Amino acid sequence: MAHTSRNDSDLMARVKRIAGQVAAVERGLTDKAPCADILQLVAAVRGAVNGLMDEIIVEHLNEHVARPGLDDTERAAGAAELTTVIRRYSK
Repeated sequence: MAHTSRNDSDLMARVKRIAGQVAAVERGLTDKAPCADILQLVAAVRGAVNGLMDEIIVEHLNEHVARPGLDDTERAAGAAELTTVIRRYSK
Protein backbone atom coordinates (compact mmCIF):
# COMPACT_ATOMS: atom_id res chain seq x y z
CA MET A 1 0.00 0.00 0.00
CA ALA A 2 1.61 3.22 -1.14
CA HIS A 3 1.88 5.99 1.37
CA THR A 4 2.01 9.63 0.37
CA SER A 5 2.81 12.00 3.16
CA ARG A 6 1.66 15.58 3.22
CA ASN A 7 5.00 16.51 4.77
CA ASP A 8 7.54 14.42 2.87
CA SER A 9 10.14 17.20 3.12
CA ASP A 10 9.84 17.20 6.93
CA LEU A 11 10.29 13.44 7.04
CA MET A 12 13.27 13.60 4.69
CA ALA A 13 14.86 16.29 6.87
CA ARG A 14 14.45 13.99 9.88
CA VAL A 15 16.02 11.10 8.00
CA LYS A 16 18.99 13.28 7.02
CA ARG A 17 19.45 14.34 10.65
CA ILE A 18 19.36 10.68 11.70
CA ALA A 19 21.96 9.88 9.03
CA GLY A 20 24.14 12.62 10.51
CA GLN A 21 23.71 11.16 13.98
CA VAL A 22 24.66 7.68 12.72
CA ALA A 23 27.73 9.19 11.04
CA ALA A 24 28.66 10.73 14.41
CA VAL A 25 28.47 7.27 16.00
CA GLU A 26 30.73 5.93 13.27
CA ARG A 27 33.23 8.78 13.78
CA GLY A 28 33.16 8.23 17.51
CA LEU A 29 33.93 4.55 17.11
CA THR A 30 36.64 5.23 14.55
CA ASP A 31 38.22 7.87 16.79
CA LYS A 32 37.93 5.60 19.84
CA ALA A 33 35.76 8.07 21.73
CA PRO A 34 34.90 7.23 25.35
CA CYS A 35 32.14 4.64 25.80
CA ALA A 36 29.88 7.14 27.54
CA ASP A 37 30.07 9.47 24.54
CA ILE A 38 29.22 6.62 22.14
CA LEU A 39 26.30 5.57 24.34
CA GLN A 40 24.97 9.13 24.30
CA LEU A 41 25.21 9.22 20.51
CA VAL A 42 23.46 5.86 20.13
CA ALA A 43 20.72 6.95 22.55
CA ALA A 44 20.18 10.07 20.44
CA VAL A 45 19.90 7.96 17.27
CA ARG A 46 17.43 5.64 18.95
CA GLY A 47 15.30 8.56 20.13
CA ALA A 48 15.34 10.12 16.67
CA VAL A 49 14.36 6.86 14.98
CA ASN A 50 11.59 6.31 17.54
CA GLY A 51 10.25 9.80 16.84
CA LEU A 52 10.29 9.16 13.09
CA MET A 53 8.56 5.83 13.58
CA ASP A 54 5.88 7.43 15.76
CA GLU A 55 5.15 10.07 13.16
CA ILE A 56 4.91 7.58 10.30
CA ILE A 57 2.68 5.26 12.37
CA VAL A 58 0.28 8.13 13.07
CA GLU A 59 0.24 9.13 9.39
CA HIS A 60 -0.41 5.52 8.36
CA LEU A 61 -3.21 5.23 10.88
CA ASN A 62 -4.81 8.44 9.69
CA GLU A 63 -4.47 7.65 5.97
CA HIS A 64 -4.99 3.89 5.82
CA VAL A 65 -7.21 3.05 8.79
CA ALA A 66 -9.16 6.07 10.04
CA ARG A 67 -9.66 8.12 6.87
CA PRO A 68 -13.31 8.54 5.95
CA GLY A 69 -14.27 6.88 2.70
CA LEU A 70 -12.11 3.78 3.06
CA ASP A 71 -13.95 0.55 2.47
CA ASP A 72 -13.74 -2.30 4.95
CA THR A 73 -11.13 -4.16 2.90
CA GLU A 74 -8.84 -1.10 2.68
CA ARG A 75 -9.28 -0.39 6.38
CA ALA A 76 -8.51 -4.02 7.31
CA ALA A 77 -5.41 -4.03 5.09
CA GLY A 78 -4.14 -0.80 6.68
CA ALA A 79 -4.74 -2.16 10.18
CA ALA A 80 -3.00 -5.46 9.33
CA GLU A 81 0.06 -3.61 7.99
CA LEU A 82 0.21 -1.48 11.10
CA THR A 83 -0.14 -4.53 13.37
CA THR A 84 2.73 -6.28 11.58
CA VAL A 85 5.01 -3.28 11.87
CA ILE A 86 4.19 -2.64 15.53
CA ARG A 87 4.86 -6.27 16.42
CA ARG A 88 8.18 -6.21 14.60
CA TYR A 89 9.09 -2.83 16.12
CA SER A 90 8.33 -3.91 19.66
CA LYS A 91 10.67 -6.93 19.59
